[in-house]
Amino acid sequence: MPGTLYIVATPIGNLEDITLRALRILKEADLVAAEDTRHTLKLLAHFEITTPLISFHQHSEADRADHLVHRMAENGQSIALVTDAGTPGVSDPGVELVRAAIEAGVTVVPIPGASAVLSALVGSGLPPARFAFEGFLPRTKSDRREKLTAFAAEETRTLIFYEAPNRTRETLADMRDIFGPDRPAAVGRELTKKFEEFVRGPLSEVLAHFIKNEARGEITIVVAGRDAATVTAPEEIELSPEERMLAALKSAVAGGASERDAVRQVSTDLKLSKRDVYAAMLALKK
Repeated sequence: MPGTLYIVATPIGNLEDITLRALRILKEADLVAAEDTRHTLKLLAHFEITTPLISFHQHSEADRADHLVHRMAENGQSIALVTDAGTPGVSDPGVELVRAAIEAGVTVVPIPGASAVLSALVGSGLPPARFAFEGFLPRTKSDRREKLTAFAAEETRTLIFYEAPNRTRETLADMRDIFGPDRPAAVGRELTKKFEEFVRGPLSEVLAHFIKNEARGEITIVVAGRDAATVTAPEEIELSPEERMLAALKSAVAGGASERDAVRQVSTDLKLSKRDVYAAMLALKK
């Protein structure tokens, strides 16, 4: 009889947030598959759990998922999948193991618990009924602004993002420029931990706080959707010349044009030098 894959949520900072059910599953499972075994070992040791550990992360060898699925499907073992914090499969590689287990006919059971997404949402004071979690925004400024521009034009749900501390100011500045300075927002920092902090207000004020105060720890950004904002986003978002050029190149390539033809087309349409457009194309390929 096939075993079971348990998707076990673990605390996002405060160990008291672990559930009794999660503790039981971690004790009873044949194996715990962890994103970082060193991190999870500390959690297990704290609760005096001695279940064997195996690593499963984005750099695991390609056959690791097959190996774990075989142990469940053929040997009838139960495996508890955990991530460093929160629920596996949300912004981590756990989803690959879940998919493989489902395809193999293994029973998959979620064990709910702490969530930075929901904690930030309900603590933000923004409309919680309809929301969209977008994970991490692109690292490059042009790609990030392009994605935010699409949200500003169409998204009416409350938006939730993860962000790295060193990019928080730049991301908030882009949001202020694109969503407008009066769009309601909140930043949850170090949620459930000793120095938990919420910064709430219009994007201009939230940004001002983080210009004066360095962002540290885990960051979750919540932004009101377009209809919920006190100031509606403008119908058209003004892009910089560089952003227009990059967007045009992406559109041309997506439409089937070769790189050479895309450069020629964008150079003609936007009245830019082929040299500049070619340099932008090279940057897109990196």
